[in-house]
Amino acid sequence: MTPVIRKTFAVPPLGCNCTILGDAVTKQAVVVDPGGAPERILHECAQLGLTVTHILHTHAHFDHFLAAGDIKKATGAVICLHRDDLELWKNVDVQCRLFGVPSAPVPLPEYWLTDEEKLRIGQVSLIALHTPGHTPGSVSFHLPDDKLVLAGDTLFRGSIGRTDLWGGDFDAIEQSIRERLYTLDEATAVVTGHGPETEIGLEKESNQFVRAS
Repeated sequence: MTPVIRKTFAVPPLGCNCTILGDAVTKQAVVVDPGGAPERILHECAQLGLTVTHILHTHAHFDHFLAAGDIKKATGAVICLHRDDLELWKNVDVQCRLFGVPSAPVPLPEYWLTDEEKLRIGQVSLIALHTPGHTPGSVSFHLPDDKLVLAGDTLFRGSIGRTDLWGGDFDAIEQSIRERLYTLDEATAVVTGHGPETEIGLEKESNQFVRAS
């Protein structure tokens, strides 16, 4: 199994967890959810000796993609999103205005993620799981060999993503969590969109919003 380099850290404006995933052999990497602080994200990639080839997004709420344009400009990386969140992406200025946050120019995505799609980072593989509910196009990124999933704002430690924002649907997020995330290995670590990490087994046992059955 190829070693995976991972670094996760919170970025402004709303504390989104941005994750860098890299292949220790080829030094190719992806950036997941670059919400802000592009200079820091690029610095972290450089410190790790990684070359960013793709920018992956768990969904298109502004706080998860505002820095995508600057990252692309600096690296040439391909911007990836699920097509069902395109309208949210296009309305970045409206989203930012409603939250009182300065907007930023962000080009349209160039690649559309699909459910169960296998992605490659050098020799490392991950699977895109369509997990709608927080938004119509929410995606979780699963690395089965590493027992790791990046769940965006679908699942939190002891909580779940909001469904009262644009495109939110409680029934859909409940189904996504039960059928797509709770079916993963219980030892799978969960990188959440905000706040601390958790594990699938812990959430199945104690999450008060979505029970395992």
